[in-house]
Parts: sequence; structure tokens; C-alpha cells
Amino acid sequence: MGLTQALEQADRLLTLLDAEFEALKNQDIPLFESFQQEKMAILQYLGAISSPEGADESSWSSFLDRVKDCRDRHRRNQILIQRKLDAIRGALKTLEGAEAASSVEVYDKMGRLSAGRRGRGLADA
Repeated sequence: MGLTQALEQADRLLTLLDAEFEALKNQDIPLFESFQQEKMAILQYLGAISSPEGADESSWSSFLDRVKDCRDRHRRNQILIQRKLDAIRGALKTLEGAEAASSVEVYDKMGRLSAGRRGRGLADA
């Protein structure tokens, strides 16, 4: 595992993470999913790398900087996914709340609560 190949893989991962972010912004889930297998293979490859013997300090430092950029872009994508999930959960709660609120009180023709929906009266309280 040479440092040159590791740098190339880190660059490819940066490209994938940017493409993944664009797919997420555009809500293109099939495209997002198409990146996952290659991304995981690169992550496994990069995870197995340790400081190679004989590598100069500046090359190793450059590699570590790229890996940090990958980490930051991955976190950015994770935040976007979380925000989208929160928005979906909020929409579902709103829909569930509207459905529950619409069936809370039903009135008869005289403007009184219908018998089936009436809660405890004053005498029962």
C-alpha cells in the first residue's frame, strides 16, 4: 500500500462525498445509494493504512489533511441527512396532529357535543 495510491484513493473519496452531497440535496436516493459500495471499499482501504516506512513527512501530512477533509465532508453529509429526517418526522407529526384534532369534538345539529364524544360532565367530575 503506497502513499501515492492512498492519496489517489483519498482524492476519489473527496469526489464521491461531494457527489453524495449533491445527490442528497437533490433528494436523488438511487444516485446516493449507488455511491455507497465504492465509498465503503475506499474507507476500508484507507482505514488499513498506517504511516509507511520511508515516506517523507510532507507527503504523510498531505495524506492526513485529505483524510480530515473527507471526515469533514462526511459529517456535512450526515448533518444534511439528519435535517431531512427531522423535517420528515415533523411533517408526519403535523399530519398526525391534524388528523387527531379534526376528530376531537363533534357537535350535533343543536350545537351540542354529540353523545358519543362527550366527556365527563360536571356531575361526574
